[in-house]
Amino acid sequence: MSLIERQINDIARDRALRYIGEDLIDIYDKVVSRTRLNFEDGVRLYKAPNLSAVGFMANIVRERMHGDRTYYVRNQHINYTNICNKFCKFCSFYAKKGGPAPYEMDMAEVKRKLLEHIDVPITEVHMVGGIDPRLPYQYYLDLLHTIKQVRPGVHIKAFTAVELVEIQRQAGKPLEEVLRELMAAGLDSLPGGGIEILSDRVHQELFDRKLDGNEWMDVARVAAKVGLTQYATMLYGHIETIEERVEHLVKMRELQDETGHFVTMTPLSFHPEGTELEHIAHPTGYDDLRNIAVARLMLDNFEHIKSFWIMNTAQVTQLALWYGADDVDGTVHEYEITYKDGDHGNKKQLLTRKQMIKMIQEAGRTPIERDSLYREIAEEPVPVDAPRTFIPLDVVQ
Repeated sequence: MSLIERQINDIARDRALRYIGEDLIDIYDKVVSRTRLNFEDGVRLYKAPNLSAVGFMANIVRERMHGDRTYYVRNQHINYTNICNKFCKFCSFYAKKGGPAPYEMDMAEVKRKLLEHIDVPITEVHMVGGIDPRLPYQYYLDLLHTIKQVRPGVHIKAFTAVELVEIQRQAGKPLEEVLRELMAAGLDSLPGGGIEILSDRVHQELFDRKLDGNEWMDVARVAAKVGLTQYATMLYGHIETIEERVEHLVKMRELQDETGHFVTMTPLSFHPEGTELEHIAHPTGYDDLRNIAVARLMLDNFEHIKSFWIMNTAQVTQLALWYGADDVDGTVHEYEITYKDGDHGNKKQLLTRKQMIKMIQEAGRTPIERDSLYREIAEEPVPVDAPRTFIPLDVVQ
């Protein structure tokens, strides 16, 4: 390193020291030198009172990797059934007394859902559902075939690890063989979800009928073996501890070191409405930003960090683009997993492409339309040119 380069680095560090403070400057030094953060660093980032300092460091990583580029996708969600035998305490989606009425889509209903938005050039269908032991193996193959029939070029991101284990049970075949058959029918990638947080304690208390952490990671390893891209999530804000959050991130990082098949991490805020945990406080934007920033700093081998605007709100997602996030998910069109204020009839949740672009531009970032594998889609003229007036001064380097 030349003398001038050292002097520039010293000036930058002095500035960071004034802003970040002595208690986090050693973590700043690791971030700048691209040194992997350890478990103790993650705990300190969660407990540090200066959230802006954590966001400042996360933004260094975000801009080092992506500049001001911010990704979005035009997508549609389909939840083929809400019948489920897992009875997770954190879930408001599954059919139960006093809650959502049970449903199970046949192929005609799936086609109708797809045709509702056939005029929109959607590139991704995100499909998950409950665990209904009455559905045969052929049903899942038919789902994939039906989507490809209506939208031949669409990317299908479908089936959590929990669903895949049920599909394997119905098929009576090894998981690797089942995955290859699903891929032949149209499956292109796997969503996150199914484990929520990699903690045996939380698993036993909240979702003991589902896969445990080791079983979930085994499914991920088979997915990597057959060449399926997978997305990752972390559900926070329920009964987990800060240490369990960091443990989840470290385990995901180690699994990514092993497989390399994860493309994005999405920290998901828990919404207690309509669940058995309604007594838990509603998530805050402060906690949303903290989890996004810590995820960006800890997951050095994940290319992308997503702020899911439906759970975080569009406004918090705009802020999150300065706290480590480089992806805002997509237009969505219909989402049923989390209901706003417990309103099970309010399922239409969408932003148009124009609104998505405006949201990103207002945050001072450059919108990039992507496909499900983060390949850039050729830009189309959009009648919007929002002024880039929203730049949080406390996170600009």
